[in-house]
Amino acid sequence: MPQMASSFVFLLATFLTWSFSVNAQPYDYPLATAPTTWINSPSLPHTVSSSDGSTVRSLALRLNPGGYGPSFATGFYCFSPCKIFFFSVFIVGANSGGGIVYNPPAQVIWSANRAHSVSENATLQLTSHSGLTLRDNDGTLVWSTDVTNRSVAGFNVTETGNLVLFDINNSSIWQSFDHPTDTLVLGQKLAQGMRLTASINSTNWTESRLYLTLLANGLYALVYSNPPQTYFQHAISANNTGNKSAYIEFTNGSVVLISNSPENIFTMPEAVSVQFMRLEWDGHLRLYDFIQSSWKAVDDLLNVYPDNCAYPTVCGDYGICSYKQYCSCPPGNYFTPVDSRQGNLGCKLLTPISCTEKNNHNLITLNDTTYFNYIDSSSITGIDMESCKQLCLRNCTCKGAFFHYGANSSSGSCYLQSEVFSLENNQPELTHYNASAYLKVQLTPSPPPYNSSRKGKTWSGALLGITLGGAVVVLGIIVSFIMWLRRGREEQEEDGIDQLPGMPTRFTFKELQVATENFARKLGEGGFGTVFEGHSGDERIAVKRLENIRHGKKDFLAEVETIGSIHHINLVRLIGFCADKMNRLLVYEYMCNGSLDKWIYCSEERAPLNWSARYKIITDIAKGLCYLHEECRQKILHLDIKPANILLDERFNAKISDFGLSKLIDRDKSRVMVGMQGTPGYLAPEWQTSIITEKVDVYSFGVVVMEILCGRRNLDYSQKEENLHLIKLMEEKSKSNQLLDLIDKTLADVEFYEEEIMNVLKLAMWCLQWDCTRRPSMLSVVKVLERAMEVEPSLDYNFVYSIPMIMTNSIGQVDQSAPLLASVLSGPR
Repeated sequence: MPQMASSFVFLLATFLTWSFSVNAQPYDYPLATAPTTWINSPSLPHTVSSSDGSTVRSLALRLNPGGYGPSFATGFYCFSPCKIFFFSVFIVGANSGGGIVYNPPAQVIWSANRAHSVSENATLQLTSHSGLTLRDNDGTLVWSTDVTNRSVAGFNVTETGNLVLFDINNSSIWQSFDHPTDTLVLGQKLAQGMRLTASINSTNWTESRLYLTLLANGLYALVYSNPPQTYFQHAISANNTGNKSAYIEFTNGSVVLISNSPENIFTMPEAVSVQFMRLEWDGHLRLYDFIQSSWKAVDDLLNVYPDNCAYPTVCGDYGICSYKQYCSCPPGNYFTPVDSRQGNLGCKLLTPISCTEKNNHNLITLNDTTYFNYIDSSSITGIDMESCKQLCLRNCTCKGAFFHYGANSSSGSCYLQSEVFSLENNQPELTHYNASAYLKVQLTPSPPPYNSSRKGKTWSGALLGITLGGAVVVLGIIVSFIMWLRRGREEQEEDGIDQLPGMPTRFTFKELQVATENFARKLGEGGFGTVFEGHSGDERIAVKRLENIRHGKKDFLAEVETIGSIHHINLVRLIGFCADKMNRLLVYEYMCNGSLDKWIYCSEERAPLNWSARYKIITDIAKGLCYLHEECRQKILHLDIKPANILLDERFNAKISDFGLSKLIDRDKSRVMVGMQGTPGYLAPEWQTSIITEKVDVYSFGVVVMEILCGRRNLDYSQKEENLHLIKLMEEKSKSNQLLDLIDKTLADVEFYEEEIMNVLKLAMWCLQWDCTRRPSMLSVVKVLERAMEVEPSLDYNFVYSIPMIMTNSIGQVDQSAPLLASVLSGPR
């Protein structure tokens, strides 16, 4: 009873506080209670436009303890001209009456939806069962808090700028400090594994590739690649951390790395008013203070060198930065500016590097050029320069070799980079390293020389020519007759093909013949056709030719209708199509690193993917599926998620392809009936009933994640019988607490990433639940991968129920012509 009484008093006080704040506009209004709904519109009671044209629509304000000045608030924020909005926590100026003032402009310190802005009339809801939920004006779910099995009473903006969801006992359930974006405020900690991720620029809040993170052995600033490249590090001795997890704390006058050693304290200017530090788009970690009515940068913790050329994105990819930040492209005819009017956007290869053309790879030398990344521990030491260059040429993923000379000029350290960011012109007054730089380029093969010497025809050759000519004439007559009979059906079949909405570019068959040099270079093949390499102008393309025309028409229309109307960074872009007579072709963007299966199954031709690359690929696949399931007008089920349908670009960004089996489901329907289709080994159990939901894609995703983690196929007939089925093996290992035994042996530093690997493995197991209702949505999967929520703790570890005989043919493969048993869905049941 005393607890109930105190809870009632607390809720009553909270309610009165909120009611008073809305109606009477008191000195501050930091609390909100559930349930409450806000509509993002100018009619919100605390809307103010700042001097820089930005606008804040405050929903809660924690007034500065002094009664006025810089204060923390939460609500909607937009840049000028205010067409897109973000739900954020920001620092605003306030007067003694609790009103937000015009100047200085608001400074955003946290944003919920930086990757997905919302429009006017977006809705923010605070409910007891979901916490905070943000939806755009069309009802699309944009963001929500993870408060599983907790009841939310309300939220509070604290005096330090932390947005906290609390329960009826005033206990914290969720807080923004656990999910930092690019900024830390006084009193905030950055725990081990957390990241600050910079925005692309000052007005585009999409996450860039620059991030700051704290690992067990130190503080690192990196640019994401495969593997990430370090441009700043401050090591922490393991002896200094003891048994505690590492973290840094931003205090007044210092940034402290948990340690007993004075070298792990960064001293900074003490706060004049309110301070925050932000990892900015250029790679600097700047400290800002509110001084004389304006925000001023007073320190830079990542001030690596006096010149700004030492930062990885200052001149974009491949850009060479000269003193005072003049940007240029590498010499020669291999590179061109991304934008000739904006040199800082970097350069691109005129001919992208393809792993299928290793014989045409070459290295060009950059004189007097250095690189920022000479501090990584992953360098190869005690090697000569020529050996370093040969290592890069033999490794397809290597895009540049950087050799740092040691004390002995004949040997040094070799740095092989899978991506090349900004380089630096090694001016004499700014010499940092005695080094050499080499960039990989792809030479265009010359056509075979024309042989002008011709032998005279012999009588036997002439006779052969006459015979063949006659045969061709007869064959031509037969073919013409057949084509005449089918012409009516072909023309009827073409009716309405141009009426498809949102149609990409239409090509003629002749145009694609020319583009592919008469389909000369095959990239791969699948169940519905063969893919060829080609060129459309200066753009490299992949042309998929559907070979089974009767079956191909249905799949062709499905792909054109589906992919032509959707656009996402993790879906392969459909450039155009061809519907010329009976020819059915699809034109896609070219993905130079091919399909994922060529990278995750052991291959001597390719270096194994490291953990950061695998994690990024898993996240990319999840985001692509989440878009299909959650963000399209109709829910799209892919139905054939497997490594062969995941393609990788030059930066190893993963994109989902091949929508030949996809199905559309109206938003008001939860399931669809479909005949069994897809690929054995990736099919969910419910395919046996033919009544499916989007959770079949979730299951297939779980299988793909396991294959990425383990470096092998789910159904691998090269294994011993007891190890043939990966999911069955996973069940056995989970019950004996030996799951780490499954992880790919070529994956280096497993111990370093063990906690993160185990979390992803458990996520895969969540996706592989036999009961489809117990599997997560792809939105939840993305949240887990972005560290915004945890894996469901109570999982069913019975993935396999019986083990009937798998039908195989004489060479030990699944017999595709025989009826599918339940055992061939994802393996033994």
